[in-house]
Amino acid sequence: MAIIQLSQLSRHYGEDETLVKALDDISLSIEEGEIVALLGPSGSGKTTLLNTIAALDIPTSGSYQFHGENVPLGHIENMTTFRRENVGYIFQFFNLLADLTALENVLLVQDLAGKRDRKKAMGLLESVGLSGLEDRFPSQMSGGQRQRVAIARALAKSPRIILGDELTGNLDSETSTMVMEALIKTCRKEKMTTIFVTHDQSLTRFATRIIHLDSGKIIEDESGGLKSIAMTAKHTAESVVDNTVDGVKKIGSKIKGMAQSMLE
Repeated sequence: MAIIQLSQLSRHYGEDETLVKALDDISLSIEEGEIVALLGPSGSGKTTLLNTIAALDIPTSGSYQFHGENVPLGHIENMTTFRRENVGYIFQFFNLLADLTALENVLLVQDLAGKRDRKKAMGLLESVGLSGLEDRFPSQMSGGQRQRVAIARALAKSPRIILGDELTGNLDSETSTMVMEALIKTCRKEKMTTIFVTHDQSLTRFATRIIHLDSGKIIEDESGGLKSIAMTAKHTAESVVDNTVDGVKKIGSKIKGMAQSMLE
């Protein structure tokens, strides 16, 4: 079942000569558990699409359904409730509270959602490789460590979808890989749908699906690196089974032939 269903969605700014079509008649279906990378040049509509899915922006036209129900776009309080109950958002610049420790940043989100669970918060920090660092303040951590705190914080309230906007944009390639591995490992374990915006083509290896945008339109929709790996593994397994079956048949034929010759 599709967790996200967008139909003929548009988001326009300005009018007449100043009209900008940030999103232009987008129709898109995303299945539960998919890991989707949004690619495209600056101004292609990636962040606008992500913000619309997060109910941070209101489309000019079209519809948005989440688990088969209409998202209350245009009703600010209802949009806030929708985000609080369903969305975990990871920002490029962490947005951690400097006066709170790593653990306290994670617990705060749980408190706001009415779901405080210290054991789970500690487990999330451990799952992103921060065991033993829970009492450190953001100023005492590296950029990669702070971004992993942000991931744990986004996951803390058990949202249905995780959204990331250039979440590794200000990290070096090695740290970006560590952050993405931590994110994808945890999201797959929790079976969360994940959508992330990136300019970095290399990060598409962490996605099951890649959507390319340009001028507010989807211009390509293809399988990502994770799905390719999964399909390769499946085909390899099938090949092994087929070869094993063929091998057994050949051995059986030889034994049958030997038995017949002995009886003659």
